[in-house]
Amino acid sequence: MQTPAFFSQVRGLVVYDPLAEFLGAADRGLIEYHYLDAVKLAGHSCPTVAAAYWMTLKALASLYPDSLPQRGGIRVEFREDQLSGVTGVIANVVSMLTGATHDTGFKGIGGRFDRRELLYFAARVNEEIRFTRIDSGAAVEVAAHLQSVPFAPQTSALMQKCLAGKATPEETADFRACWQARVRSLLLDHGDDPEVFLLRPVAA
Repeated sequence: MQTPAFFSQVRGLVVYDPLAEFLGAADRGLIEYHYLDAVKLAGHSCPTVAAAYWMTLKALASLYPDSLPQRGGIRVEFREDQLSGVTGVIANVVSMLTGATHDTGFKGIGGRFDRRELLYFAARVNEEIRFTRIDSGAAVEVAAHLQSVPFAPQTSALMQKCLAGKATPEETADFRACWQARVRSLLLDHGDDPEVFLLRPVAA
């Protein structure tokens, strides 16, 4: 699988999953994720997928400053409902990284490892998503302001040509390069820009 070179430059995430450890799926329960995993899940790389991945990484880094995030130990609440805009796409990526599901996840073993009732929509939160540690109650809210990092001006016209089947091979390549250039900029140039990726601790 050949992908844009910048994918490998995006910071990865290591989580501890007690279910993976219990069932012997991963040594010491350690699971490593990369941006490419989010791309494979979604089937494409776009600003939405990038934002979902990065917001989750930022939230988990804030909630677990001195330890690995515990997959399955995090409640996630979305301000929008699951059918609104791109909320469903974002939720799929967040669910993969955190293990949180609404009612379709793993039911647990002997009262442990239940992954259900950890993902909620249309919740009363101030920002786009709230992440809460189940063990401590510590919580943060995150949001992505993607409009702060626009596409190159020619991207829209090139996209229309591609959609209409009228683009030359060179124009098709230019469109793809412009599209991924914005994704790259979001993750590598603006990943720590608070004007683009907002993170706000929630007072206890």
